[in-house]
Amino acid sequence: MKFSILIPALFAALVLVACDRPAVVTVPAAPAAAPGPAGPQGEPGKTGEGTTVIVVPPASAPSN
Repeated sequence: MKFSILIPALFAALVLVACDRPAVVTVPAAPAAAPGPAGPQGEPGKTGEGTTVIVVPPASAPSN
């Protein structure tokens, strides 16, 4: 009885050891953004006058 359990257990251990492990794939980091062309500094922005502008997206077409 002991050998009937021992043999399949050893066989299962050998099969698991023989399995191919997947290779680890490293993804390269995203390249850093390149700075824009050199040029003169632009005019500084102006402060708002207390007006709030709300932009409403266009209504989407109804789906069938």
